Amino acid sequence: MRTQVAIVGGGPAGLLLSHLLHRQGIASVVLESRDRRYVEHRQRAGMLEQGTTDVLRGSGVGERLDREGLVHHGLELRFGGTGHRIPLTGLTGRTVTVYAQTEIVKDLVARRLADGGDVRFEARVVEIDPAAAGVTYVQDGRTRTLECDYVAGCDGFHGVSRPAVPGLRTFVRDYPFAWLGVLADVPPSTDELIYANHDRGFALHSLRSSKVSRLYLQVAPDEDLAAWPDARIWSELAARFATGDGWELREGPITDRAITPMRSFVAEPMRHDRLFLAGDAAHIVPPTGAKGLNLAVSDVTMLAAAFTERYASGSEAPLDGYSASCLRRVWRAEHFSYWMTTLLHADPAADDFARRLQRSHLEYVVSSEAAATSFAENYVGLPAAP
Repeated sequence: MRTQVAIVGGGPAGLLLSHLLHRQGIASVVLESRDRRYVEHRQRAGMLEQGTTDVLRGSGVGERLDREGLVHHGLELRFGGTGHRIPLTGLTGRTVTVYAQTEIVKDLVARRLADGGDVRFEARVVEIDPAAAGVTYVQDGRTRTLECDYVAGCDGFHGVSRPAVPGLRTFVRDYPFAWLGVLADVPPSTDELIYANHDRGFALHSLRSSKVSRLYLQVAPDEDLAAWPDARIWSELAARFATGDGWELREGPITDRAITPMRSFVAEPMRHDRLFLAGDAAHIVPPTGAKGLNLAVSDVTMLAAAFTERYASGSEAPLDGYSASCLRRVWRAEHFSYWMTTLLHADPAADDFARRLQRSHLEYVVSSEAAATSFAENYVGLPAAP
């Protein structure tokens, strides 16, 4: 079997890359180790920068996004019992959109299959040859080999693509806290996201739809999920979001819960021979800045353009520059995510001096237009590099 581009991983990065290549007449095969139902239902956040929504709309998969996505023009930073709105659109002219990653995956799977795309579920990749551009995988109990011109590793942090690159340099930062995230069947208590800094820990009120809320609590990395029954979760959320203006948190049935550790990670370079890394296979960010999915979309958009140039003109210059170009954006997003994480979370090792510095910085962000603008332009996403 042979194709032009073998794509390892059928998440949003791999599926979008396949879709973008198809629109340019470039053949690809997507190999995904899980079944279709698992891929379409795994819970992930979905805060989309305007650049991401522009890519989805421009490639013809934005119809349901436009119909169901929740466009946000601002967000709230809440600390000291008071909320402070950051007018994202007013400061930058851009927006962000809440649209669940699960829905993006469903849209992309449906489009790839409707277009006759080759998406192979339950196809577990066991070996990648970056030099020969070959992929060995197991499906239906049989071992098969897919030959190709190039391999795109879009299989996430725990995938097989990154270990296939020798001599990688990695950069890691682990955080002394995690997020307890819940999905609840209750209308959101806010029209825009609330990021709350509290002595008891960080909290985030996000939205999934007009009827479903997504909420998060800072907890210890080794927290036992069983120690958090519904009543304790709602009580702690209410305490961390509390204000003096009568605002109330709506409660409802919790349908999903999980604890997510927080880490920053970057692997360099993002290319070795004919293997290219994209998305979480090359970098992860703490979720505070909502950059993970957006970085993945940026990566594969750039990679699709580089492949298009290669097959159209024969030039490999964009492919040669792929890693350096991606990493400039990655490191900016890494810094913003690190900055926002340390700004809003309660560090268990912090002394009184550090806590006062944190409060001073929060007050500066909400009182200075220059500081708020810097925050806003990073949050909505910086324009793509020329």
